[in-house]
Amino acid sequence: MITAEGLTKRYGPRTAVDGIDFTVRPGLVTGFLGPNGAGKSTTMRMIVGLDRPTAGSVLVNGRPYAEHRAPLREVGALLDAKAVHTGRTAEHHLLALAATHRIGRRRVREVIELTGLESVARKRVGGFSLGMGQRLGIAAALLGDPATLLLDEPVNGLDPEGVLWVRTLVRGLAAEGRTILLSSHLMSEMAMTADHLIVLGRGRVIADAPVDAVVSAGTAPRVRVRSPQSSKLADLLSGPGVSVMRSEAGLLEVTGLEAHAIGDLAAFNAIAVHELTPANASLEEAYLALTADAVEYRSEALG
Repeated sequence: MITAEGLTKRYGPRTAVDGIDFTVRPGLVTGFLGPNGAGKSTTMRMIVGLDRPTAGSVLVNGRPYAEHRAPLREVGALLDAKAVHTGRTAEHHLLALAATHRIGRRRVREVIELTGLESVARKRVGGFSLGMGQRLGIAAALLGDPATLLLDEPVNGLDPEGVLWVRTLVRGLAAEGRTILLSSHLMSEMAMTADHLIVLGRGRVIADAPVDAVVSAGTAPRVRVRSPQSSKLADLLSGPGVSVMRSEAGLLEVTGLEAHAIGDLAAFNAIAVHELTPANASLEEAYLALTADAVEYRSEALG
């Protein structure tokens, strides 16, 4: 378990993390989201003692990370896949880490096999692709068979098979009762992987809830409506809080009204409806709505 209370980090006049409280619980994959500059990386660095909090505290399995006698056996972390001596082979890198905790060669071989690195284990890390570097970082995080795992953008650079492998891996580890904190900018993948979400914006927690709750709270109901009288129906549906888009002939995308309300209105006005389908909102839509006021770096549209 990871517990933060009043966790704060300032760099001079800039506050990167602003008094946040959260708990990452065992048995769940907790997604850690936020725009660039929101404080995610700083928070993860404070969890593993790489940055010292200005105020507040963060505990891992009941203690500050630095107080664990064998931290690799408590917490596995992938924060920067490039933080490796490029002249070493993958096997020697893992053996060097293992030696610090008296972890045997057998476990090194196990994580090499688990992460699919057998064919490159004796090759120098400097020649690795981004995806292979990510696999090596995950192997290092798993080396001590830890109860808690922190993974920052673990699927970056992986092919579809690798992305599926990471998803299956972290969900399997959570099912064993481990604590998983997973950061990613891929909303579609996070929607399929995470059980719970913590969302930061400008250094503060702006959401801490199950995935379904975040999606439902961040998006208005949307319904596909197909009718031979779509123009007349669109005029009737228009009103405060309701958006009607015509995506193709006879088809409307209605936001802000439930399907039953649309059906009742159409029936009352004797309008034939050939399709009335509630559309599932996406995590991406909910995330963008939730963080709209917390984006620090915006791109300008090309004109």
